[in-house]
Amino acid sequence: MKRAVSSQSVNLSTRRCLIGDIDALIVEGEVDMSTVPQLQDSLTRLVSESRGQTSVVDLDGVTLLDDMALGILLGAAGRARSSGGELIVVCTSEKFRLRFAETRFDQAVHIRSTIADV
Repeated sequence: MKRAVSSQSVNLSTRRCLIGDIDALIVEGEVDMSTVPQLQDSLTRLVSESRGQTSVVDLDGVTLLDDMALGILLGAAGRARSSGGELIVVCTSEKFRLRFAETRFDQAVHIRSTIADV
C-alpha cells in the first residue's frame, strides 16, 4: 500500500495521492530555481515507485514554472518511459499550455486537462 507523501517549502508544496489506480503528484505554488530541487526529489520518488505504470503530475496549483522545471519534468518523463511507464502532466492553465506548445514540451510529454482524461 502506498502512503501519501508531502513536502513543503515556503513557495512550493507537493503531495502524492492515489486517484483510482493512478499515482499522482499534486504540485502547488512556485517552481523556480529555489524550489526545483524539491520538485525533482518528489518526481524521482514518483517515477521510481510507479515503475512501469502511468503516473500523473498535476500542475493546476502552480503559479510559476521556470525553464529548469520543464527540464526536470522532461527528465522524469524519460525515466518513466525507460522503465515501461508514462508520466502525464495535468494542466488547465492557458498560460502554461501555450508555453508547452511554444517550447514543444507538449510533443515530448502528454498534457491533459483533467486526470479523468488519463
